[in-house]
Amino acid sequence: MNARLPQPLPLEPTALQAHVDAAWRERIVPALVDYIAVPAKSPAFDSDWAAHGLLERVLQSAADWVRAQQVPGLTLEVIRLNDAQGRPRTPVLFFEVPASAGQDGTPAPTSGQTVLMYGHLDKQPEFTGWRSDLGPWTPKIDDGKLYGRGGADDGYAVYASIASVQALKAQGVAHPRIVGLIETCEESGSGDLLPYVDALRTRLGDVGLVICLDSGAGNYDQLWLTTSLRGMASGVLKVEILTEGIHSGDASGLVPSSFRIMRQVLDRLEDSATGRLLPASFHCEVPAERVAQAKATASILGEEIYKRFPWAHHDCGGSTLFALPTTTDPVEALLNRTWRPTLSVTGAEGFPALKDAGNVLRPYTAFKLSLRLPPLVDAPRAVQELKALLEDNAPYQAKVTFAPEGAASGWNAPATTPWFEQALQDASQAHFGAACGTIGQGGTIPLMNMLSQGFPTAQMMVCGVLGPRSNAHGPNEFLHLDYARRLTASVAQVIARMP
Repeated sequence: MNARLPQPLPLEPTALQAHVDAAWRERIVPALVDYIAVPAKSPAFDSDWAAHGLLERVLQSAADWVRAQQVPGLTLEVIRLNDAQGRPRTPVLFFEVPASAGQDGTPAPTSGQTVLMYGHLDKQPEFTGWRSDLGPWTPKIDDGKLYGRGGADDGYAVYASIASVQALKAQGVAHPRIVGLIETCEESGSGDLLPYVDALRTRLGDVGLVICLDSGAGNYDQLWLTTSLRGMASGVLKVEILTEGIHSGDASGLVPSSFRIMRQVLDRLEDSATGRLLPASFHCEVPAERVAQAKATASILGEEIYKRFPWAHHDCGGSTLFALPTTTDPVEALLNRTWRPTLSVTGAEGFPALKDAGNVLRPYTAFKLSLRLPPLVDAPRAVQELKALLEDNAPYQAKVTFAPEGAASGWNAPATTPWFEQALQDASQAHFGAACGTIGQGGTIPLMNMLSQGFPTAQMMVCGVLGPRSNAHGPNEFLHLDYARRLTASVAQVIARMP
């Protein structure tokens, strides 16, 4: 007669959550308060990042914190590479925890696969418009939210990852091998990341589950799984018509305005009345599964999908009117922000400040363009098409140039396996008391496309704390502490269910 295999020690969600809550209260929140206070801006916003040492500071602080947790079996190192010119790349933090049997004798998962946990420590710049009692580098807890730049995007990730591993160890349950990769270049398009992935490929192992804690949530009431991410193409479009400014009374009507030429050029790309991008190659068919998921998510979130934004308003005859979204249909709203291309102008040059603006015809106008692309559109190819579209046959033979600054293709999640789907639902019910929701995100995480290509059979738990009004990249960014605690416990529970 064959001996019976030991039954796995069951997770106790209440005890798991209590352990995670204590970790957040006693160790993670103080670490995040220190982290937020450091203006560790991504290299795209701090060209002298290496000399300033702020990215190094937050990376070393995170490394010291991880070591201080004394997780059994955990090893950690800071890895540094140089580029082809010998210049330092932004460093990464790499940790490893070997697979472990349970305290009751349950063997480690038999597949031998690895869980890869990902996050980043670099930050967006300050931005303007912070509440008078808040600031990007002045952390403050108010109404259960930790305010400050980078806490939610994505400084908490490394701390939450380690806390989830600690919680599993405290429960004494079997778990797979776990590795962590924390970068410092994500907000600049992860330009330094691929060389590190290549250098670490053999050490990453056979990745069966990726946990990326850099995404969003539809609300704070349940676990949310990100099913798609848009790609991005960015660059500077510049229109030059003169070599210097000229009195507008002397030249206007004869010298065409660089701004009007800019409008004409952008009309090739976008229908300004609807916001629809005109090139067919920038669109793709939305998979039927994603449409069905959008309908299900719309039934959960309803009008909150668009009402959650800080719309401008004015008082007209005693009746307050709010600015309107492109659509009030919840399904269309979800698809617009996740599966359809859109153009945003995120910066401008060539304009004097209003107080300095005289009657002068300006020599040039430059716009920083941010083009969000559907998940299935190839971003590098789109950049090439964009450059030709904008530069060719310029009106009035003006000098029109488009200087690309980045291209990152989007991502569409692989099919969910039965064990992963059940683990997500169980974790959401255990720690939120509600079913797990699915949602596409309009942002871009370049790593996800890289990992899907490198590990095509891996399941992808892409999730995060960027829920309604959390406002990453903008003013008043906050980390919803209760949601972060529940998410951390959910991550631990999913890891424990990996076969």
